[in-house]
Order: sequence, then C-alpha cells, then structure tokens
Amino acid sequence: MRELLELLEKDCAQPVEQLSAILNRSKEEVASQIKQLEEEKIIVKYHPIINWEKAGVDKVTAMIEVKITPQREVGFNAIAERIYRFPEVTSLYLMSGGYDLSVMVEGKSLKEVAKFVATKLSTIDGVLSTATHFMLKPYKYAGVIIDDREEDHRLVVSP
Repeated sequence: MRELLELLEKDCAQPVEQLSAILNRSKEEVASQIKQLEEEKIIVKYHPIINWEKAGVDKVTAMIEVKITPQREVGFNAIAERIYRFPEVTSLYLMSGGYDLSVMVEGKSLKEVAKFVATKLSTIDGVLSTATHFMLKPYKYAGVIIDDREEDHRLVVSP
C-alpha cells in the first residue's frame, strides 16, 4: 500500500495500467486498492499543481502566524476549526515554537488578504496576535519545482 501511495503522491495522473506494471500487480487489484484508499479517506483528494503566474492569473498567498489561547477541554481544535472553515484559508497547521497556528490564505490582492486578517481572523475570541508574511514567488511546491530554469553548466568538449 505504501508503495502505491508514494507513486500516486508523485503523480496522481498515472494510469492504473502503468501503476500495476510498476507494482507488478493486476490492474483490478490496483484499481480496487485505490478505491479502498479513497473510501477510507487515506487518499483525501487529487490536486494538480498549477503555475498561476504562467496562466496569467493574479493572486496573493500569505502565511499568517497566529498566537492563540487554547480553550479548556478542546485545546487548539475549536479555534482551528473556526479558522479552517473560512473559504480564504487554503491550509492550517498546528505548530511548535513561537506561534501556535500557521494559516495559509489566498486572495485576489494584498488588500483582500489584509481585510481578511483584520475583520475575520484577528477578531476571533482567543486569537492573541497575528503576523502576516506575503509569498513573493513560488520556487517549489509539494515537491515540484515550479519554474525549472536549470541550465547545463558543463563545458563544451570539442575534438
């Protein structure tokens, strides 16, 4: 199962035939295992990686550090649940270190993200402080180099 998951994580668009050949299993067995992994929510979603800049779409991504006061009986979970339900939030992680939550937010502009922080995020009871960091350029996402411009730096050999 782990080998199949690793192959799907690298490229979820691989056909079942190719996966079965790599894993040396029948197509039916691989298809059945994928279906089971989806039903058990081990595979949660298939997600393409898109270079939005090349697609001509302007959007702003921000990573927001959030310090919160954990609530009795539920700890960080209740506030985290309120935050991840906002449509602007693309990812949310409980962190160790100087802040408690790392919130990834997307918007159409800096102003839209700033408005989200000021009117929605920072007004939640239990949120003590926020620090917003805007992403300027993606180089690598989910293990994929976004705009690989690696050039051949070898010297030309001539006879």
